[in-house]
Amino acid sequence: MKHGIRVSVIIAVLSAVMIYWARTIQWMPVEASREAQPIDWLFGLHIDVITFLYVLVNGILVYSIIAFRRKKGEEEAVGANFHGHTKLEIFWTVIPLITVLFFAYLGTLVLNDISAAAADEMEVKVTARQWAWSFEYPEAGVKSTELYLPVGRKVKLTMVSQDVIHSFWVPEFRVKMDTVPGITTTLRITPDREGTYKVRCAELCGTAHAAMLGTIRVVSQEEFDQWLQGKQAPTNASELSPEELVTLGESTAQAAGCLACHSVDGSKSVGPTWKGLFGSERTLSDGTKVTADEAYLKESILEPKAKVVEGYPGIMPTNFGETLSELDIQALIAYIRSLK
Repeated sequence: MKHGIRVSVIIAVLSAVMIYWARTIQWMPVEASREAQPIDWLFGLHIDVITFLYVLVNGILVYSIIAFRRKKGEEEAVGANFHGHTKLEIFWTVIPLITVLFFAYLGTLVLNDISAAAADEMEVKVTARQWAWSFEYPEAGVKSTELYLPVGRKVKLTMVSQDVIHSFWVPEFRVKMDTVPGITTTLRITPDREGTYKVRCAELCGTAHAAMLGTIRVVSQEEFDQWLQGKQAPTNASELSPEELVTLGESTAQAAGCLACHSVDGSKSVGPTWKGLFGSERTLSDGTKVTADEAYLKESILEPKAKVVEGYPGIMPTNFGETLSELDIQALIAYIRSLK
C-alpha cells in the first residue's frame, strides 16, 4: 500500500511539472488562421496525455528498480510467484480504449468545425503541377502565380493536379490537403494574421519537389480589392514598360517554379541556366545547333520536349501553355533577355 501511495505522488508531481514544461515549448509555427486554434488545442491535449503516459510508465519502472532491488544479504531470496490479475488487465485495456475513442470524438468535432462552409466564403481554384502552384479567382476572372487572401474571410480552395499527387500545406495555417489527378479536392482556410507565407508541397512529387514553393500574401480587404483590380488591368506586353515586363517575368519565374530547375547566375542545375541564354547558340540532344532567340524560348516554354538541350534530361512539364498566359510568356522571355 505504501509503495502505491509513494509512486502515485511521484507520478502526479512529475506529470504536473513535465506537462507545465511541455506547455512552455513553441511546438508549432505562429498561428495564422482560425482553423489553427482548435487544431493547436487538440495537439496540446495530445501532448498532455503523452507526457502523462511517459511519466507513468517510466516512473513506475524507475521506482520499481530502486524500491524492489535485491539488497545485500538477499542474494538467495526468491520473490513471490503469481499469475495474472484480471481486474488490472481489464483496467489497462478499457481505459486506453476509452481514451482513444474520446480523442476520436474530439477529432471529429474539430474536423467538422474547420471544414464547415460559410455563406460569404470566397472560392479560389488551385492548380498543382510539377513543380509550381497557380491560382484562379473565378468570380473576378483573375489568374495569378501568387495567392492573395483577404484577412478574416473564409476561403474555399478548390484544388486539382495536372500530373501527380501533390499536397497543399501552409504550416502557419495548419490544415493540409492532397491534390490528386482526376479528383477535385477542397480545403477551407480563414486567415486571421496579415503577412507573407509559403505554401509547400508535402507529398514527394519528383525531382524538384523541395523547390515547389508558392507565395501566399494575407492582406487587408482594401489591399486585396486593389490587387484584384490591378491584376485585371494589363492583358498584353504592350501595356507595360520594359522594366515592368522584366519585373513581372521575374515574379512569374519564381511563382511558376521555373527557378527550381533553371539558375540565373550561371550555376548548373536540373535545366540550363538562364544567364547569358538569350542570343546564345545551343547544342541539342540530336547534335544540331539553334540560336536561343525569342521564338526558340517561346517554343521551349510551350513545347519543352521539341528541342532538348544536350546534357539535360528533358523533364520539363509540358502544360505551361495551359497555365501561363501570353503576357506571362512574354514577361518570362523579357526576364531571360535581361540576364546577360
